[in-house]
Amino acid sequence: MVEIDKATIRKTYFWNDEKTRGVIYQILTAAAVAFIGYYLISNVQENMAKQAIASGFGFLEREAAFEIGEAPIAYSAADTYGRALLVGVLNTLKVSLVGMILTTILGTIVGICTLSKNWLVAKLGKAYVELFQNIPVLLQLFFFYALFYEAFPGPRQALSPLPGFFLSNRGIDFAVPSAHYAWSYMGWAFLVACIVVVIISRWAKKRQERTGQQFPKVLVGVGLLLGLPLLTWIVCGSPTEMNVPTMKGFNFVGGRNISPEFSALLVGLVLYTAAFVAEIVRAGIQSIKKGQTEAAMSIGLRSRHVMSLVIFPQALRVIVPPLTSQLLNLTKNSSLAVAIGYPDFVQVAGTTINQTGQAVEGVALMMVVYLSCSLATSAFMNWYNKRIAIVER
Repeated sequence: MVEIDKATIRKTYFWNDEKTRGVIYQILTAAAVAFIGYYLISNVQENMAKQAIASGFGFLEREAAFEIGEAPIAYSAADTYGRALLVGVLNTLKVSLVGMILTTILGTIVGICTLSKNWLVAKLGKAYVELFQNIPVLLQLFFFYALFYEAFPGPRQALSPLPGFFLSNRGIDFAVPSAHYAWSYMGWAFLVACIVVVIISRWAKKRQERTGQQFPKVLVGVGLLLGLPLLTWIVCGSPTEMNVPTMKGFNFVGGRNISPEFSALLVGLVLYTAAFVAEIVRAGIQSIKKGQTEAAMSIGLRSRHVMSLVIFPQALRVIVPPLTSQLLNLTKNSSLAVAIGYPDFVQVAGTTINQTGQAVEGVALMMVVYLSCSLATSAFMNWYNKRIAIVER
């Protein structure tokens, strides 16, 4: 009988163990990544030293010396690069948040329309999807940007379909309430009403599960959301003075302005992304078996109640995950704003890089900002997905 060396047996068994090999591969991979990272960082530092470029984020405290055409907060060229980048972040967040809300609403409506029994409505919904899905989003941004400047007249010949509302190639100008302490109190009243509505909704749900009786939470909610701010407005003196835009020189003064760049960017992103959301909604609704619809109609529910109370709540578990991806795409596509001159974070950061030469730091900030926006959106949508998940009993 041939005797096998014990050391050879241990060596062979050690290498054939799957877990051991996995640990070794992971250690080797981590070491390779660390080596590549060290090489890249050291190479960048060496090249920056040769070109006498200082590394670090100290440039954020220096004077920016450039203007930003659209700033949601007070800003001037005398402010720092840090404040300029903050303006860019806020502009990106503004178009992203508004775009997400409008995209979800429009995409849901179009998705339901594509399943309509009305031939014309269904065909229009499908035509919308095919049209906006198959045109690159950048071309759509160029089209809507050109549309604002070519299709609308100058400020002196601005279109005014409503009193205090003007549409020109300088954007949309409209009247807003004049400054008054009542408006801030109304905002707080609306926030309180939202909290109360949430509390009532939870109480009504538990009450229905316990007793089977429905509470008119929709009517009560609408009454609170409208009534509490209205009551606050009355208590604060019922201010009605409006800040109306007026023509002075070559442009409007007063009121509120929505720039053509922001409008074109928002319209392009919403119409493009909503086409994909519509397909997601359609697929989610069609994933629900027809027996659910038949069962709901057999107990006397109307069509709109069948959709809102039976079909759509079940379809959400299919809709929400891919919807999250589309909302993330909308935020990332907002970086195309640089092509039409909207001062989002990419444009402001690009100007900062050109003036300071801090390319590595600038690009790193871009990555951090968009990564943070994506992670925040994903976290919220994952939380919502868990909230609406159907719990099997």
